Amino acid sequence: MGFEGDDESAANQVSTKSRFRYNSPLVQVTLIGLVCFCCPGMFNALSGMGGGGQVNTNAANNANTALYTTFAIFGILGGGIYNILGPRLTLAAGCSTYVLYAGSFLYYNHKQHQSFAIVAGAILGIGAGFLWAGEGAIMTSYPPPHRKGTYISLFWSIFNMGGVIGGLIPFILNYKRKEAASVNDGTYIGFMCFMMAGTLLSLAILPPSKVVRDDGTHCTHIKYSKVSTEAVEIGKLFFNWKMLLIAPAACASNFFYSYQFNNVNGVLFNLRTRGLNNVFYWGAQMVGSIGIGYILDFSFQSRRKRGFVGIGIVAVLGTAIWAGGLAKQVGYKRSDLPPKLDFKDSGSDFAGPFVLYFSYGLLDAMFQSMVYWVIGALADDSEILSRYVGFYKGVQSAGAAVAWQVDEHKVPLLTQLIVNWSLTTVSYPLLAILVMLAVKDDQKGEEPSFNPASMDNNSKPV
Repeated sequence: MGFEGDDESAANQVSTKSRFRYNSPLVQVTLIGLVCFCCPGMFNALSGMGGGGQVNTNAANNANTALYTTFAIFGILGGGIYNILGPRLTLAAGCSTYVLYAGSFLYYNHKQHQSFAIVAGAILGIGAGFLWAGEGAIMTSYPPPHRKGTYISLFWSIFNMGGVIGGLIPFILNYKRKEAASVNDGTYIGFMCFMMAGTLLSLAILPPSKVVRDDGTHCTHIKYSKVSTEAVEIGKLFFNWKMLLIAPAACASNFFYSYQFNNVNGVLFNLRTRGLNNVFYWGAQMVGSIGIGYILDFSFQSRRKRGFVGIGIVAVLGTAIWAGGLAKQVGYKRSDLPPKLDFKDSGSDFAGPFVLYFSYGLLDAMFQSMVYWVIGALADDSEILSRYVGFYKGVQSAGAAVAWQVDEHKVPLLTQLIVNWSLTTVSYPLLAILVMLAVKDDQKGEEPSFNPASMDNNSKPV
């Protein structure tokens, strides 16, 4: 790959004047945030209602199991696919599968046949593997190394605004329905419209070779990859000690969703209140990501120390929140469920469970933002980070597939809580070891960024 020497250097100097230019990391990370706002953001709102908005959770549990089973495979493969196809094709293909999934529940609302939902879930797992591998590569490799936490927070806030808006859709459309019921057709149609918009918006994402940071560096010097290359590199991930240390955190990071959505929000609250709760659950994620992002970028000059402090804060907060969940969980079980709470009619009884569910959202964002920051600190090249994030999403989805079947098989709720708490707790010391061994303050451990200004017409990237 070559450039036109001085002309290219001059072009890069012009292209870095504005932080809000189309090819800047800020604009591109904002765009991928908006894409995820429309697609997985709305999916999260749909899932967060418990049972995909249905009274009977069987269809949603089985669809989610199919989803996360294929996601586990294509999450790992997604990084290689992204390196071959580039962001636009990868993201557009992934986004389109979200529309099908929401449509399958619209069908289920009328026919009560879960086969379509299960097939759509399996297809969405493939698409989600594409989307999240591309998202992770963009979010961790496009920003400058010293501001990755800030950009992760920006993405996470925009993305979770989708859950906030998505929570308002069922809340408004089902406001007068206090009793147990499935959401109406308009809820699913609203989700589908947002998801189609996200699919179109994904075509605006630039490839990493065309994204220029403020200092003139490009995110990568690789434009294309080969299937054979990606197959070998993906295989190596399973023997990469860094990925093995991340694996428990990856498994934990989506394992708790089935418990929180079905057995906290779905069990404790009525239909309209579940929609309202989701507004605050995903809103809490925005707050959590901004808070932990600031700590991971600005709390200390030493990047390694920032990592230790961030992990420590999430560990302490996580322990407190899960302890609060335990205090609530010992008061009910599957065979003895409490009356459904309503945000208007239940008075003070609503406050405690609501704060707990809000806190679960806060912890989720802080935990996942922390893991993404650690991954982003391991390298600085889109090609490498797409594989790392793909591995993370693959293991994450394998854990989620197990979790949804754990709930489907009616494992005691207290047992589910203890498993979730244990998985997250085990992750903290392993992430601290990874930061200690692999995160460098002087960035010598990172893969070098590519600056075309350092080349002449006949030279190769350094």
